[in-house]
Amino acid sequence: MGEIKSTLELALERSKRFSLSEKDREEIKKKEIHEKISTLFFRYQEGYLHLHEIQKEIDRLGGEMAKAVKEGLLLRWVEGLSLEGENEKMLKGIEALTNRTLDEVEESLQKLCLQYRSEKDRIKQEERLRRLEALRREGYSGDALEPNIEASEAWSKVLTTLHQKFELKLRELKDGLRVL
Repeated sequence: MGEIKSTLELALERSKRFSLSEKDREEIKKKEIHEKISTLFFRYQEGYLHLHEIQKEIDRLGGEMAKAVKEGLLLRWVEGLSLEGENEKMLKGIEALTNRTLDEVEESLQKLCLQYRSEKDRIKQEERLRRLEALRREGYSGDALEPNIEASEAWSKVLTTLHQKFELKLRELKDGLRVL
C-alpha cells in the first residue's frame, strides 16, 4: 500500500526543483537590509528604541549586513534633517553612528533654521499686510478680518522659492554628515 504524504512533504519535494538565483538572493538581502533600516529608524523616531539598543542590534547583525544597515540608517537620519522639523534626535543618531561630536553642525543647523523661520515669518507678515490693504480697498474692514495667506497660490510660490534658497544651505550641511 502506498504511503500518504503530508502537504509539507509534498511542498518540500516540489521545492527541491527550485533554487534561488544569485540575483534573487541579492534582492532578498537588499530587502532585508531596507526593512531593518526602516524598522530601526521609525522605532527610534517614535521613542521605542534607544541609541544603545540600535547599536546592539547592528552589532548582532555582524559583517556586511551590519555595515549596510549602519550606512543606510546614517543616510536616513541625514536626509531626515529639515528646516522645519525637530532635528535633535536625528543629530544624536548621527553622532552615535559616526562616533563624533556634531556641536558645530548642530549650531549651524539651528542658525539656518532660525534664519529660515524668521524670513518666512517676515514674508508672511508682509503678505498679510498687503492682503489686508487689498481687502480694505474692496470695502472690507473690521478687527476680525484675517486673510488666509496659506491658501493662496502666490504664498505657495513664495514659500517654494524661500525653501529652495535655504534647502541649498541645508544640503551643504547634510553633505558633510554622510560619511561614517
